[in-house]
Amino acid sequence: MERADEKKCLHSPLIQISEENVYGVNRETRDDNENGYGKKKIIEEVKKQLWLAGPMISVSLLQFCLQIISVMFVGHLGELALSGASMATSFASVTGFSLLIFSFLNWGLGFELGISTFVESIALISYQKGMASALDTLCGQSYGAKQYRLMGIHMQRAMLVLLIVSIPLAFIWANTKSLLILAHQDPQIAEEAGIYAQFMIPSIFAYGLLQCLILFLQTQNIVFPMMLSSGITVLLHFPVCWFLVFKSGLGSRGAAVANSISYWINVLLLVAYVKFSSSCQKTWTGFSMEAFQNIVNFLSLAIPSAVMVCLEWWSFEMMVLLSGLLPNPTLETSVLSISLNTGSTVWMIPFGLSGAVSTRVSNELGAGHPEAARLAVCVVLVIAITVGLVVGLVLILIRNVWGYAYSNEIQVVKYVASMMPILAISNFLDGLQCVLSGNARGCGWQKIGAFINLGSYYLVGIPTAILLAFVLNIGGKGLWLGLICALVVQVLSLFIVTVRTNWEQEAKKATEEDEEEEKKEEDGGDRRRRNMKKKKKKEEDGGDRRRRKMKKKKKKKKKKTRSATQQSRSAAASGDRR
Repeated sequence: MERADEKKCLHSPLIQISEENVYGVNRETRDDNENGYGKKKIIEEVKKQLWLAGPMISVSLLQFCLQIISVMFVGHLGELALSGASMATSFASVTGFSLLIFSFLNWGLGFELGISTFVESIALISYQKGMASALDTLCGQSYGAKQYRLMGIHMQRAMLVLLIVSIPLAFIWANTKSLLILAHQDPQIAEEAGIYAQFMIPSIFAYGLLQCLILFLQTQNIVFPMMLSSGITVLLHFPVCWFLVFKSGLGSRGAAVANSISYWINVLLLVAYVKFSSSCQKTWTGFSMEAFQNIVNFLSLAIPSAVMVCLEWWSFEMMVLLSGLLPNPTLETSVLSISLNTGSTVWMIPFGLSGAVSTRVSNELGAGHPEAARLAVCVVLVIAITVGLVVGLVLILIRNVWGYAYSNEIQVVKYVASMMPILAISNFLDGLQCVLSGNARGCGWQKIGAFINLGSYYLVGIPTAILLAFVLNIGGKGLWLGLICALVVQVLSLFIVTVRTNWEQEAKKATEEDEEEEKKEEDGGDRRRRNMKKKKKKEEDGGDRRRRKMKKKKKKKKKKTRSATQQSRSAAASGDRR
């Protein structure tokens, strides 16, 4: 009775409070406390990540199209031109381009090792991308901490480093022919590949700048302009490539030139956006000499990032080479190329999620919100698991017909059908490692990721693949199962590191690092201002000294003039007396 009376009183218009507030917090907050995270927070986080991931997937696919379009045009020039372009692109993928998005196409190339068919890689994300991914951590955490000015400095520093790194890579590309012949490749194909690679050299400088711009915008949650610029670039690439390949007389070299032009167009479009858009007014304040400072700190993240990327990519390249040593290399490499091409296309989805969670985690840690960062990781894992299960189911359902998209040979189609369930498992695991690696970049764990990748692929994956393929005679399936073993170790290792993370400590570390960086930049600015003042003072003092010297000289001249005048007068006077 008393409780009912109390409720009546609470509903009185004179007391505008709810029953929930009397007994503590409101129902929504109580649910949040009971369940860990409220439904609204979870839904909001899902929206944020999908908003970031969707455009990033589109950007990756559009950039991927540039290389595919170029190779398609070159393919109409003949087998030698196609082989040379494919060989050059594969060489670029190993020396300058490394895995984040990859696609493998099957071209017939002869090897003295006995490989009758070689699977060429069309790689769009470079070694530079690996180094540039340090901006995932630096720019993301600076944006979260509202240290906006630092973002522009980080980007300039990354651009400077990547331009320097591009110089030795350009030298390697210029000597592609000699290096391929040294690797016992066909001389004609090596010569064609060498010419193609030389004309691709301008693209490596543009690509490094492009990756810095993409990550600079991505960490600010600005993704749609990148999608628009990539779309415009692809639309322009069609006519440019057609003209340079077929009408200019350049042939296959025209496709390489078209790639370079398209990358530079994309760079210029994004530079114009950063320069003139109001969205980047706080983060881009113009060029600064501060970009030349703290380069060592940037390299401490950039080098492990590149190692993390390249270790994974080279393991896939090694699987391609090993497939050519199997008893039926033509069949094995054909099926492996189809499997990798399929996997790379599907992998675009977790790649977009990886960029999204990297941005979300780095932003929240920089802002000092550890719980929000933890929620972002939980949400992306659920999304990745859901996507992996759906995609895996689709791959299994289409396994009997998918091979016809690449070949009309029944043997190839049946082999592909038997590989699809294995491919579904590997894609599921690859999606998980991708988003966990994105979280690692957001937290700044690139060194940990590099060691995990080294152990997963080179201590577990490749030895297991060799054992299954060549000792137990499982063939190409054995190679793929070896990669699955590597992915299992990689996912478990990254998951354990993530679960054991002290998010409060990570947030504290991120905010302290940003404050320390800002303090260093301010101290550097103060030192430069003091040096400028000293220099100015010295110049002023020097000017004063020069003026004093000039006055002294003038006085001396006047004295000399006076003495000379007096002497002449005295001489004239003595003459008059005489």
